[in-house]
Amino acid sequence: MTDQWPRFEVFKQDEPGQPHRNVGSVHAPDAELALLNARDVFARRPSCHSLWVVPAGAVLARTAEELAADGLPAYSPSGSGESYAVFQKRSQRQAMTYVDYAGEVTAGSAAEALALALQAFADEAAVVWWVCPARLISRSEPADTAALYDPAREKRFRMPNQYRTVFTMQKIRRQGEEEA
Repeated sequence: MTDQWPRFEVFKQDEPGQPHRNVGSVHAPDAELALLNARDVFARRPSCHSLWVVPAGAVLARTAEELAADGLPAYSPSGSGESYAVFQKRSQRQAMTYVDYAGEVTAGSAAEALALALQAFADEAAVVWWVCPARLISRSEPADTAALYDPAREKRFRMPNQYRTVFTMQKIRRQGEEEA
């Protein structure tokens, strides 16, 4: 047994109209605290308009290589079901894992949602596919945007090299060597 909280995948939208993009994950006891943790970790910079969190265990993830080697997960087409959010990573060129929201499909299972996503978004060359039930996505409320993200807009952002810690540490080290 573990005492660690569940992990939630975090999706951030920088500006209205842009896709929600996976920026990492946080641990929290529930979705509400996951949103607050996500804000503290990923919205410290002025470029945040909206956050989504989803339990990591609810995400069915497959790479293009896995799909090519193993094929689609087994499923029986149901013709009904619930809405699944579809996310895809379209390039390996970016240093971070950017998995962007692509849209939704209606399916009876995650496996069926993945198969339908591959058909519905076939014009997109994706290297990673994620699907999850849309009902499990907890979203920041538009009415809370100012309270959640405006404080970060008022903070001055500094690059690590602006703090001059390396120079200061070298100076302290030199003084210590001179005294010895």
